[in-house]
Amino acid sequence: MRRAARVDANHSEIVQGLRKAGCSVLDLSRVGQGCPDICVGFGGINLLMEIKDGAKSPSARKLTVDEVKFHRGWSGAVTVVNSLEDAIKQINAALEVSQKI
Repeated sequence: MRRAARVDANHSEIVQGLRKAGCSVLDLSRVGQGCPDICVGFGGINLLMEIKDGAKSPSARKLTVDEVKFHRGWSGAVTVVNSLEDAIKQINAALEVSQKI
């Protein structure tokens, strides 16, 4: 039986902040098997985000083995974010790329 999903301390802050910024946010934190924590939709793009707590040491923010496998095997956009500001920067970068295509 799978244990209850643990989320980082900044998970709610990032989800709420992205929603206030006009993003659609689907919480995937209970999926497991390395699946990123959230799927964010904005401006016609979707971006999977793994949330890590930026207040923790870099060693405490490392991806798990399952997360590494997922990221390596995923053909779409997936990123790691440590804060709301970081998440917004990643969305803006993805929007810039999508506009060049």
